[in-house]
Amino acid sequence: MPELAGQLVGAAVQADRQAGAGWAQIGASLGIGAEAARSRFERMAPTGMGRVNNSARSADCTDVSGVGVERLDPIMTDVMHETGASVGLLYLPQTGCQMLQLALASGVSRQIIAPWTRIRADTPIPVVDAMRQRGLVWLASQQEIARRYPMLGITLPYDFMLAAAPFTSGDQVWGGIVLLWPVWHPPQLDEHERQAITTHCQRAASLLEQATALGRPLVAPETPRLLAAQVSPSDPAQAMAAHGFTERLPMGCCALDLDGRLTFINSAAARLVDAGAASLLGQRPWEVLLWLDDPLFEDRYRAAVITRRPTSFIALRPPDMPLLFQLYPSDSGISVHITPAEPPATTRTGKQPRPQDEPVGAISLYHLTHLAAGITEAAGVQDVAERAADHIVPAFGPQGMILMTAQEGRLHIIGHRGYHPDFVRLIDGSTLASATPAAHALSTGTPAFFPTFTDFERAYPGAPRFEQRSAWAFLPLLSSSRPIGMLVLSYDQPRPFPPAERAILTSLAGLIAQAVERARLYDAKHALAHALQTGLLPRALPRVNGLEVAARYLPAGHGMEVGGDFYDLIPCSPDQAIAAIGDVQGHDTAAAALMGQVRTAVHSHAHVETSPGNLLGRTNQLLTDLDTELFTSCLIAHLDPCRQRARLANAGHPPPLLCQPDGHVEVLRLPPPGCCSVSTPTPTTPQPR
Repeated sequence: MPELAGQLVGAAVQADRQAGAGWAQIGASLGIGAEAARSRFERMAPTGMGRVNNSARSADCTDVSGVGVERLDPIMTDVMHETGASVGLLYLPQTGCQMLQLALASGVSRQIIAPWTRIRADTPIPVVDAMRQRGLVWLASQQEIARRYPMLGITLPYDFMLAAAPFTSGDQVWGGIVLLWPVWHPPQLDEHERQAITTHCQRAASLLEQATALGRPLVAPETPRLLAAQVSPSDPAQAMAAHGFTERLPMGCCALDLDGRLTFINSAAARLVDAGAASLLGQRPWEVLLWLDDPLFEDRYRAAVITRRPTSFIALRPPDMPLLFQLYPSDSGISVHITPAEPPATTRTGKQPRPQDEPVGAISLYHLTHLAAGITEAAGVQDVAERAADHIVPAFGPQGMILMTAQEGRLHIIGHRGYHPDFVRLIDGSTLASATPAAHALSTGTPAFFPTFTDFERAYPGAPRFEQRSAWAFLPLLSSSRPIGMLVLSYDQPRPFPPAERAILTSLAGLIAQAVERARLYDAKHALAHALQTGLLPRALPRVNGLEVAARYLPAGHGMEVGGDFYDLIPCSPDQAIAAIGDVQGHDTAAAALMGQVRTAVHSHAHVETSPGNLLGRTNQLLTDLDTELFTSCLIAHLDPCRQRARLANAGHPPPLLCQPDGHVEVLRLPPPGCCSVSTPTPTTPQPR
């Protein structure tokens, strides 16, 4: 019977979701929270909308939902308890792509961790470095964090200490953990704390390895699990006594959870803020009290959560009542003390702000800063699209994002999140002359916001709608007033888009527009240099009797795909050849062009000069005549397989390697500009590297 009841509830939830109900609405009907409803029922939709969502996430390299990740809960709880850490974040790699997904979080709100939900494996961030180095990363101060990880220092400009450690077993890295401590922690981890981190990381690695071996790997959920702080149950009589105590106090008292939502407020506090307790409970104060909606006030809450240090601020309740808010954080929430205060000289006075004057929240500003820092590291257009999607969806709240560029009169999709590939193909390549919201917003250069589906349908009847999306923002990407693309954000629930949010989203589009413009220039330059370089390298290597030859051209790393590396194999006779490998200084079109000249010189001189030393001398004369500021290294080998002999000369290049039949490898040190003969027991195989 319990199983049947669960199936009936699941079917009802699936029907509600297909009808457009959000998780908050479903959770309210079941008496649970929105995230609890999502976590419990998200995997129970085998058809329709659920299947589309799953496909979309797979296409975006995002795991559909957490599988067994709750088995890691005790590890997170134990390591935080034994080390005294105030915040814990546990990351798992995503299958099939170079991303880390936040699986578990403890001691922090979902709003604060939103920018760090998905992390690229090449992001300069402590947990990535810990996993790459397979060792502990310890940061003892805000100054050290800002120096080593500027992006983290900009978006979390508070005093705290941080450790990051990997989950490793053998050669495999299974994930990593991040722990934060308040600044009263000693400047170094003690032996007990280090051992605790090591032990629990080994536990996590063993659990992840065993689950994978059994064919049931632990998968990070799309939305990270938040572990609630352990709170001892209270006696009902004591709870009533505590409530009576706070009601008798003349000063205001209230409590916030770590997500900033009000969980308790006494009568004195409700009178001081001039609002009913019922309208405040379950809400973030700065979201319902306009006079508290100030970046400074929200930032003080954020600082209290991260640093676990008391903080305070003064706010002016209209028309002229200054109130002192004192925040006292702990692992389970924040206690707030509210009293009348003398207005400081810097307190602003005036009338209550109108809705159209709402300021931008501190967390939104930090998210915007985080995005700006992230996309400055992007190289090509595709890289910008991926980084923008990784930042925007978790940080700014949309369920879907599409990024398009305008080319040859059409809008081409270069990146998306939260959409099924079939829908993306349907709208990709739409013309700028079409009657679509994206084309109209780009042609006018004015953002378009549709708070409800009714608004959207009224303006564009018949326009395609993905699933039950109910609100949209169409944000044109403009660079120097030139239209270069479109950013589309969509939401499952109606959204009012107040002026402050419209301003932040417009700024968001401006940052992305500048990044796309820079990336276009990078892509164009990269394509030109790459075409130049590949056009100057040999398309195929010639056949030489007695030799098996192969060439591999592998980039040394990100951003190094184009440059002055060259190689060649030039037959001197049917059974002799000259092999050349070299590198021109630089990684741009100038290096690629000079590389072509050097290779041509080596190739032409090799037909009349077989001595490697003399061949290098002739090539060097060419460089002298060209009067270039770039230097070139080169290694020449004259190969004679019939005599099993190789003559070599080296000009500044890494020395060649000689591999013996037994597998032993020997480094051949040549005296510059030396030339030597090497006898080998078997024919050599030149493989430029």
